[in-house]
Amino acid sequence: MNNTLSELQQEVTTLTGKLKDLKKEIAKVIIGQEETVEQLLITFLAGGHALLEGVPGLAKTLMIRTLSQAIDLDFKRIQFTPDLMPSDIIGTEILEEDQATGKKFFEFKKGPIFANIILADEINRTPPKTQAALLEAMQEFEVTYSGKTYSLERPFFILATQNPIEQSGTFPLPEAQQDRFLFYIKIGYPTAAEETHILKSTTSGVKQTVHPVLTGANILRLQQLVREVPISDNLIEFVSTIVRATRPDNTTNEYVKQWVGWGAGPRAGQAMILTAKARALSQGRMAVTLDDIKNVALPVLRHRVIVNFKAEAEGITSDQVTTHLLREINLA
Repeated sequence: MNNTLSELQQEVTTLTGKLKDLKKEIAKVIIGQEETVEQLLITFLAGGHALLEGVPGLAKTLMIRTLSQAIDLDFKRIQFTPDLMPSDIIGTEILEEDQATGKKFFEFKKGPIFANIILADEINRTPPKTQAALLEAMQEFEVTYSGKTYSLERPFFILATQNPIEQSGTFPLPEAQQDRFLFYIKIGYPTAAEETHILKSTTSGVKQTVHPVLTGANILRLQQLVREVPISDNLIEFVSTIVRATRPDNTTNEYVKQWVGWGAGPRAGQAMILTAKARALSQGRMAVTLDDIKNVALPVLRHRVIVNFKAEAEGITSDQVTTHLLREINLA
């Protein structure tokens, strides 16, 4: 038994060491944005998908491409536009001819969704029908075309971006579809020192080479280990209390009743526990702490706690509601 535990701890130490090397490789190209990179890795380790919001020019695409290079996985970028069709994502059947027999047949040509890491760029610029083409892939890790089901290779990770500035011609993601994303990550501007470093490094002739330090098999093993990280009943109760407190019809909290239109569902609690486990494992710990829960609360609840019109008018955000609840419940 002790040998088994020792071997497991050694495996965790080895794999988390590779995660540190992964961050170093990404840092060769991406300057700053440590919190964003950490949240992306947590999402990846938890086996989920991320919705990322940020203004143009903050290296969102470069960050994901660099991540795929450092993990040696297949990467595809899909630029979402108003005329994008579901078949442009999933694939389509093409009429082929057998050269030997002359018989014609339909063959399914796979679309860009058949990759390990997908960047769905500006997902809110395409109609709901095309947005929905991602739903089965995100939830079931498979796609269906003409009655046939095709499995997607694991690991499979979708990062969808949306631009907070561009409002013209956009189709906001429905709440039900947003809920499919494990994390909603907001990326901000770099600091003055980071921006100076960016300007200096990106306008010179020096080009950094990113080396793969993790394999797909390593990621799949890490995703298995995340599920094995223990969490105490007290912390599970804490998560349940937070999630239930976000629901206006199910809480005595006047702040929530005043500002929240719709609260988070059970999937929010699942996401909070799973990502807290992923954070603990990424730091080499086989136990979840209260700090892990607090760290993942905002990106988990940001798109699941929907504030009402009054809150929007007053500038009250979902993050403020979550922060208020964390502070109140933790002190209770």
